[in-house]
Amino acid sequence: MELTQLPLAFEVISIVVLLVILTIDLLLVVRRPHVPSLKESSLWVVFYVSLALVFALLMLILAGGEYAGQFVAGWLTEYSLSIDNLFVFVIIMARFAVPPKLQQEVLMIGIVIALILRGIFILLGAQLIENFSWIFYIFGAFLLYTAWKQAFHEEDNATEATDNFFIRMIKKRVATTPEYHGAKIRVNIAGRKVFTPMLIVFLAIGSTDLLFALDSIPAIFGITQSPFIVFTANIFALMGLRQLYFMLGGLLERLVYLHYGIAFILAFIGVKLVLHAMHVNELPFINGGEGIEWAPEIGTFTSLGVIVGAMAVATVASLVKSSRDERKRLAGVR
Repeated sequence: MELTQLPLAFEVISIVVLLVILTIDLLLVVRRPHVPSLKESSLWVVFYVSLALVFALLMLILAGGEYAGQFVAGWLTEYSLSIDNLFVFVIIMARFAVPPKLQQEVLMIGIVIALILRGIFILLGAQLIENFSWIFYIFGAFLLYTAWKQAFHEEDNATEATDNFFIRMIKKRVATTPEYHGAKIRVNIAGRKVFTPMLIVFLAIGSTDLLFALDSIPAIFGITQSPFIVFTANIFALMGLRQLYFMLGGLLERLVYLHYGIAFILAFIGVKLVLHAMHVNELPFINGGEGIEWAPEIGTFTSLGVIVGAMAVATVASLVKSSRDERKRLAGVR
């Protein structure tokens, strides 16, 4: 479907305002390092979610329901993948024993790295899509493979993200202090410059962000091919992620089926991408280079319904199972 063009001024102002908000958030962390309370974290998360909904409403007014629907579907997809990212952040914090007061700064740096990496992949992805329509076949196959790994190798994925070859090599070759020195990466001890464990933590966060960017960008391009929607959906998904980490706290451990919901979403978008590639096919060895008419195009609002439904089912099923397990544990104690 052809989209109404958004005013250029709206696109520029939107990106500038969002980047300013992220910068202010970063400065607050630097100036006030602390562990946010549940109330503080909840208020920030509500603020960022409300901001995303207001943004969707503005796009609805300026460009119609299709544009707004693509943004909401893309934002929810990226948000669900970002929550999955939080699981790995929890593992990183625990594995490297990051003090609670420093976790805010680590998370903020992780979000900045994620934003930069996703920006690069968005530019590359947009160029590939514009020049090579067959890239949808590759994106679709990659998402199907990722969905399979997400569903059946969740623990392996977490280990790979937090203890990959790159991190192991750095730990062997770079001497670090046994303790943290605030958020400093390098300190002077007895006249000698020495790295702190924060270096390893930042590298672990960065390599994790790289892996998640490889998953998330093909996923959102399966919903929209507008670079503006892709970029803003990613910004909104990352905004408030730091506060969400502290708000959810132990609840993350209770979302035991979340990875199945995310796997289903990735598989659905993977199938959608393959069908789209078949519909606009230009490969000469497939149907003589002509589009395959029977291959359906899955609409934006169908995608939105599937995304919301998958996350709702996974969340409810997780909480029900956790409640049952807790009741069994309490019954066993008695």
